[in-house]
Amino acid sequence: MKTIKGPGIFLAQFLGDEAPFNSLDSIADYMAALGYKGLQLPTWDPRVIDVKQAAESQTYADELKGKLKDKGLEITELASHIIGQLVASHPVYDEMYDGFAVPEVRNNPKARAEWATQHLKYVAKASANLGLKASATFSGALAWPFLYPWPQRPAGLVETAFKELAARWKPILDVYDENGVDVAYELHPGEDVFDGSTFEMFVDYLGGHTRANINYDPSHFVLQQLDYLQFIDLYHDRIKAFHVKDAEFNPTGKQGVYSGFAGWADRAGRFRSLGDGQVDFGSIFSKLSQYDYDSWAVLEWECCIKSPVQGAAEGAPFIENHIIEVTTKAFDDFAGTGADEAFNRKVLGL
Repeated sequence: MKTIKGPGIFLAQFLGDEAPFNSLDSIADYMAALGYKGLQLPTWDPRVIDVKQAAESQTYADELKGKLKDKGLEITELASHIIGQLVASHPVYDEMYDGFAVPEVRNNPKARAEWATQHLKYVAKASANLGLKASATFSGALAWPFLYPWPQRPAGLVETAFKELAARWKPILDVYDENGVDVAYELHPGEDVFDGSTFEMFVDYLGGHTRANINYDPSHFVLQQLDYLQFIDLYHDRIKAFHVKDAEFNPTGKQGVYSGFAGWADRAGRFRSLGDGQVDFGSIFSKLSQYDYDSWAVLEWECCIKSPVQGAAEGAPFIENHIIEVTTKAFDDFAGTGADEAFNRKVLGL
């Protein structure tokens, strides 16, 4: 067994226009002072990384790593969630998704998808230059608008969508494979790959591609009412990244899983700061340790009640207290009698 690394923190929800959240130097100092040891960098924000330069310049990548090392920090992963979203998107989202892309590809879905694809290939090479093993992202969504349809969707629609989704991701995953980096998809409602069944379908259409893996985030499973502990038993070999994010599900006579038209604070399912929700993190850290997960535990803060400042301050010690220093010996080693084939046969009466 191996000890999980941490605590880390995903910077996307904390970056802003005011100090100390408006530059990598200042936000890194801030997070280090709170006790974080790793930063997950959003690749779409040039304040923290120029991903193209990191892909093309080993010197730039080394300097970026060195700058953070001087502050006692490491890069946990590069995260490209909103870019991955653009690889495959249903036209209903075009106007909203244009805001995720550079101006020159807006109002042009084909050009936008090509730009996103190239960005992700830069992430693969940048991750390799930074010495990283995985990168977190979203799958995108072609079939999601038809999740619970009326009238009924046409026969074969889902299969056609996943075939196309896999066709768009296969060349990207091949570049990641060439660079020795895993793609860790965050299984998230709003994406076509949102639970175990859809992940399996996606991997099947990819021909079992070994670089298609999972960013485990239990909060999205709480909102779906999915067994997030058994999920680890089923898919632990594909879990390559871990977002430590809390959530709660409080159904009423008025609302259940489908309560998304309400504001976040009024939904039956909502995200919370660590320790304020219902996720059993003790069991999660135990299972991940049991299955040799040896990468980072990274806080993703998204709470509808608590401030990000308080959430970040509480998050580092929360994760630190859940990391298990795994044992190197069995508890009953003191009673061992050694290993001897002849003795074993004698004990068995053979």
